[in-house]
Amino acid sequence: MLRASVIVFPGSNCDRDMKVAIERITGAPVNMVWHGDAAVPSSDFIVLPGGFSYGDYLRCGAMAAHSPIMRDVIAKARGGTPVLGVCNGFQILCESGLLPGVLMRNRSLKFICRDVHLRVENDSSYFTRAYRKGQVVRFPIAHAEGNYFADDETLARLEGEGRVVLRYCDEAGEVSDAANPNGARNSIAGIADETGRIVGMMPHPERLYEAALGGTDGRHVFESAVVGFAEAMG
Repeated sequence: MLRASVIVFPGSNCDRDMKVAIERITGAPVNMVWHGDAAVPSSDFIVLPGGFSYGDYLRCGAMAAHSPIMRDVIAKARGGTPVLGVCNGFQILCESGLLPGVLMRNRSLKFICRDVHLRVENDSSYFTRAYRKGQVVRFPIAHAEGNYFADDETLARLEGEGRVVLRYCDEAGEVSDAANPNGARNSIAGIADETGRIVGMMPHPERLYEAALGGTDGRHVFESAVVGFAEAMG
């Protein structure tokens, strides 16, 4: 049976939402793992959820990246365990070196909480394979530091290797500055590592996965993990 673990940091506020979404969509039991623990139980994938780890009192995600549990998360990620980081979790992945770049203050210098449209740029990563390339989806965002930044060389590598998984766009799928909510370079909303198993995204799929929540576009992130698990089992 598919097994998942959600890491809980002081200040996490989307950990329970993530647990419920995973259980309802995949049927997988979810381990809630405290940041001070030494190891993550055997898992088919690990999730770093959204929130305000350590109150974002330094750079967002910078303190959480040094939590005791992250040593094992990093080791397992480098050993092949898929890892998904959402919002603050994306920030933690970048601060821990598992993904390149950094998430900076929104260009408006204001907290943004609303739905946005996204274009799926990569349908082969572990957490996007249930989508189709070019598909336009709607996810909520809720962040003050979602402005993705990387230097020109890193951006060229991400684009050239097809590692941008989600890009902000309008309802028609057009990418423009007007459709970019936070000023992220190249309108990047999510990226993957070289293997496609480590994925970080600012939007929250767990907040829009069933009709009762107002939409189902987020559920394919978790269905993708089910597909990946089935492929791994042969």
